Amino acid sequence: MKEDFLHYLWKFQKFSTRHLKTVLNETITVEKVGEHNLNSGPDFFNSQVSVNQQLWAGNVEIHIKSSDWYAHHHEEDTAYDNVILHVVWEHDGDVFRKDNSVIPTLELKGIVDKNVLENYRKLTSKQQQWIPCENDFAQVDSFVFENWLERLYLERLQQKSILIETELKASNNHWEAVLFTLLSKNFGLKVNSESFYSISKSFDFSIIKKSNDLKLLEALFFGQAGFFEEPKEDSYFDDLKRKHEFLKHKFQLTNTTVVFPKYFRLRPPNFPTIRLSQLAVLYSDKPSLFSEIIKANSLDDYYKIFTLSASEYWDTHYNFGVDSVRRQKKLTKKFIDLLLINTVIPVLFSYEKVMGKDTSEDLLQLATGISVEENSIIKKYNQLRSSSKNSLQSQALLQLKNEYCTKKQCLQCAIGNAILKSE
Repeated sequence: MKEDFLHYLWKFQKFSTRHLKTVLNETITVEKVGEHNLNSGPDFFNSQVSVNQQLWAGNVEIHIKSSDWYAHHHEEDTAYDNVILHVVWEHDGDVFRKDNSVIPTLELKGIVDKNVLENYRKLTSKQQQWIPCENDFAQVDSFVFENWLERLYLERLQQKSILIETELKASNNHWEAVLFTLLSKNFGLKVNSESFYSISKSFDFSIIKKSNDLKLLEALFFGQAGFFEEPKEDSYFDDLKRKHEFLKHKFQLTNTTVVFPKYFRLRPPNFPTIRLSQLAVLYSDKPSLFSEIIKANSLDDYYKIFTLSASEYWDTHYNFGVDSVRRQKKLTKKFIDLLLINTVIPVLFSYEKVMGKDTSEDLLQLATGISVEENSIIKKYNQLRSSSKNSLQSQALLQLKNEYCTKKQCLQCAIGNAILKSE
């Protein structure tokens, strides 16, 4: 038995509320459960409870045992002076106020709905499962399930907005610079996200505005990434290296904090050389990228913005100085989808929030039009039930797994709550 379950029982009154009595046989009527307090102090504020037909207004404190009141030293804390009811699973001794009057105590053991108790025990059993509700996940009502996924998706956007707000402060509210940093990070995918992020941070974004010629941008990105440290017998390499030396001298550039890109377990289309060139093409073609993203009205508009290929040199190369079969290195739809999911939509969400607008419905609609992501977590949820049909749902399921299932926050989860209420 855990206190958060007792909080759930009190909050949703999951016990027999008829003929309630305190441990001293006083009648109780719950008029108002109060506001759940997740910080320090009593567990529920502004509650209203009638004891022997006398209405009391104040706070409710909840414990496993009555004696926990003293174990937690509440008798020494003035924040608990206004507790009007002590709710416990098991009563093992009276608790007194400073004036020596007994605080009314409600014992839940024996009056809790048996189905709720049994369902809680299932959720918290020590049996090893991928998620606590694995056996009941498929039976949750579709309306509850899909509405919860929408809420989880917005919660995930809210979490991502924290990083964006941090970047905004660091850049003096320069949205173009923040967009570039986040795009760079996501162009690196999982393997090189840290590297590409460090590259984007190794120079001021204003240099991109001043050097939006494609070769200059490639020189900037490749040079800061450390690709010119070892010589190559390649004229294109030599040209970019000279251009980077010029930029390095002009803007006093260093790359001492840059994490060098990796090739380990990457397919050639995801090599850092290809991704950096594509990023350079994007910013040479669209120097006002942030404005274009803000003005876009449809998913097709976003696909048009990111429909591009690496520069011509990379049609016959994956690395400097090593020829390959000619093939244009385009951004695939799948890669663009990842950029939209992980960069564009979070930036739009944060921007509209700062501007005082609520466009959550538009973003939900946009996310439902993007194909579902493929990873082990989504695959596992889909084995339990048909869970994910688009990126909104796949992002929501990642939030569900990371923030609720793994942390066993079943009582804060709509799916867990639905299972607890089930017959």
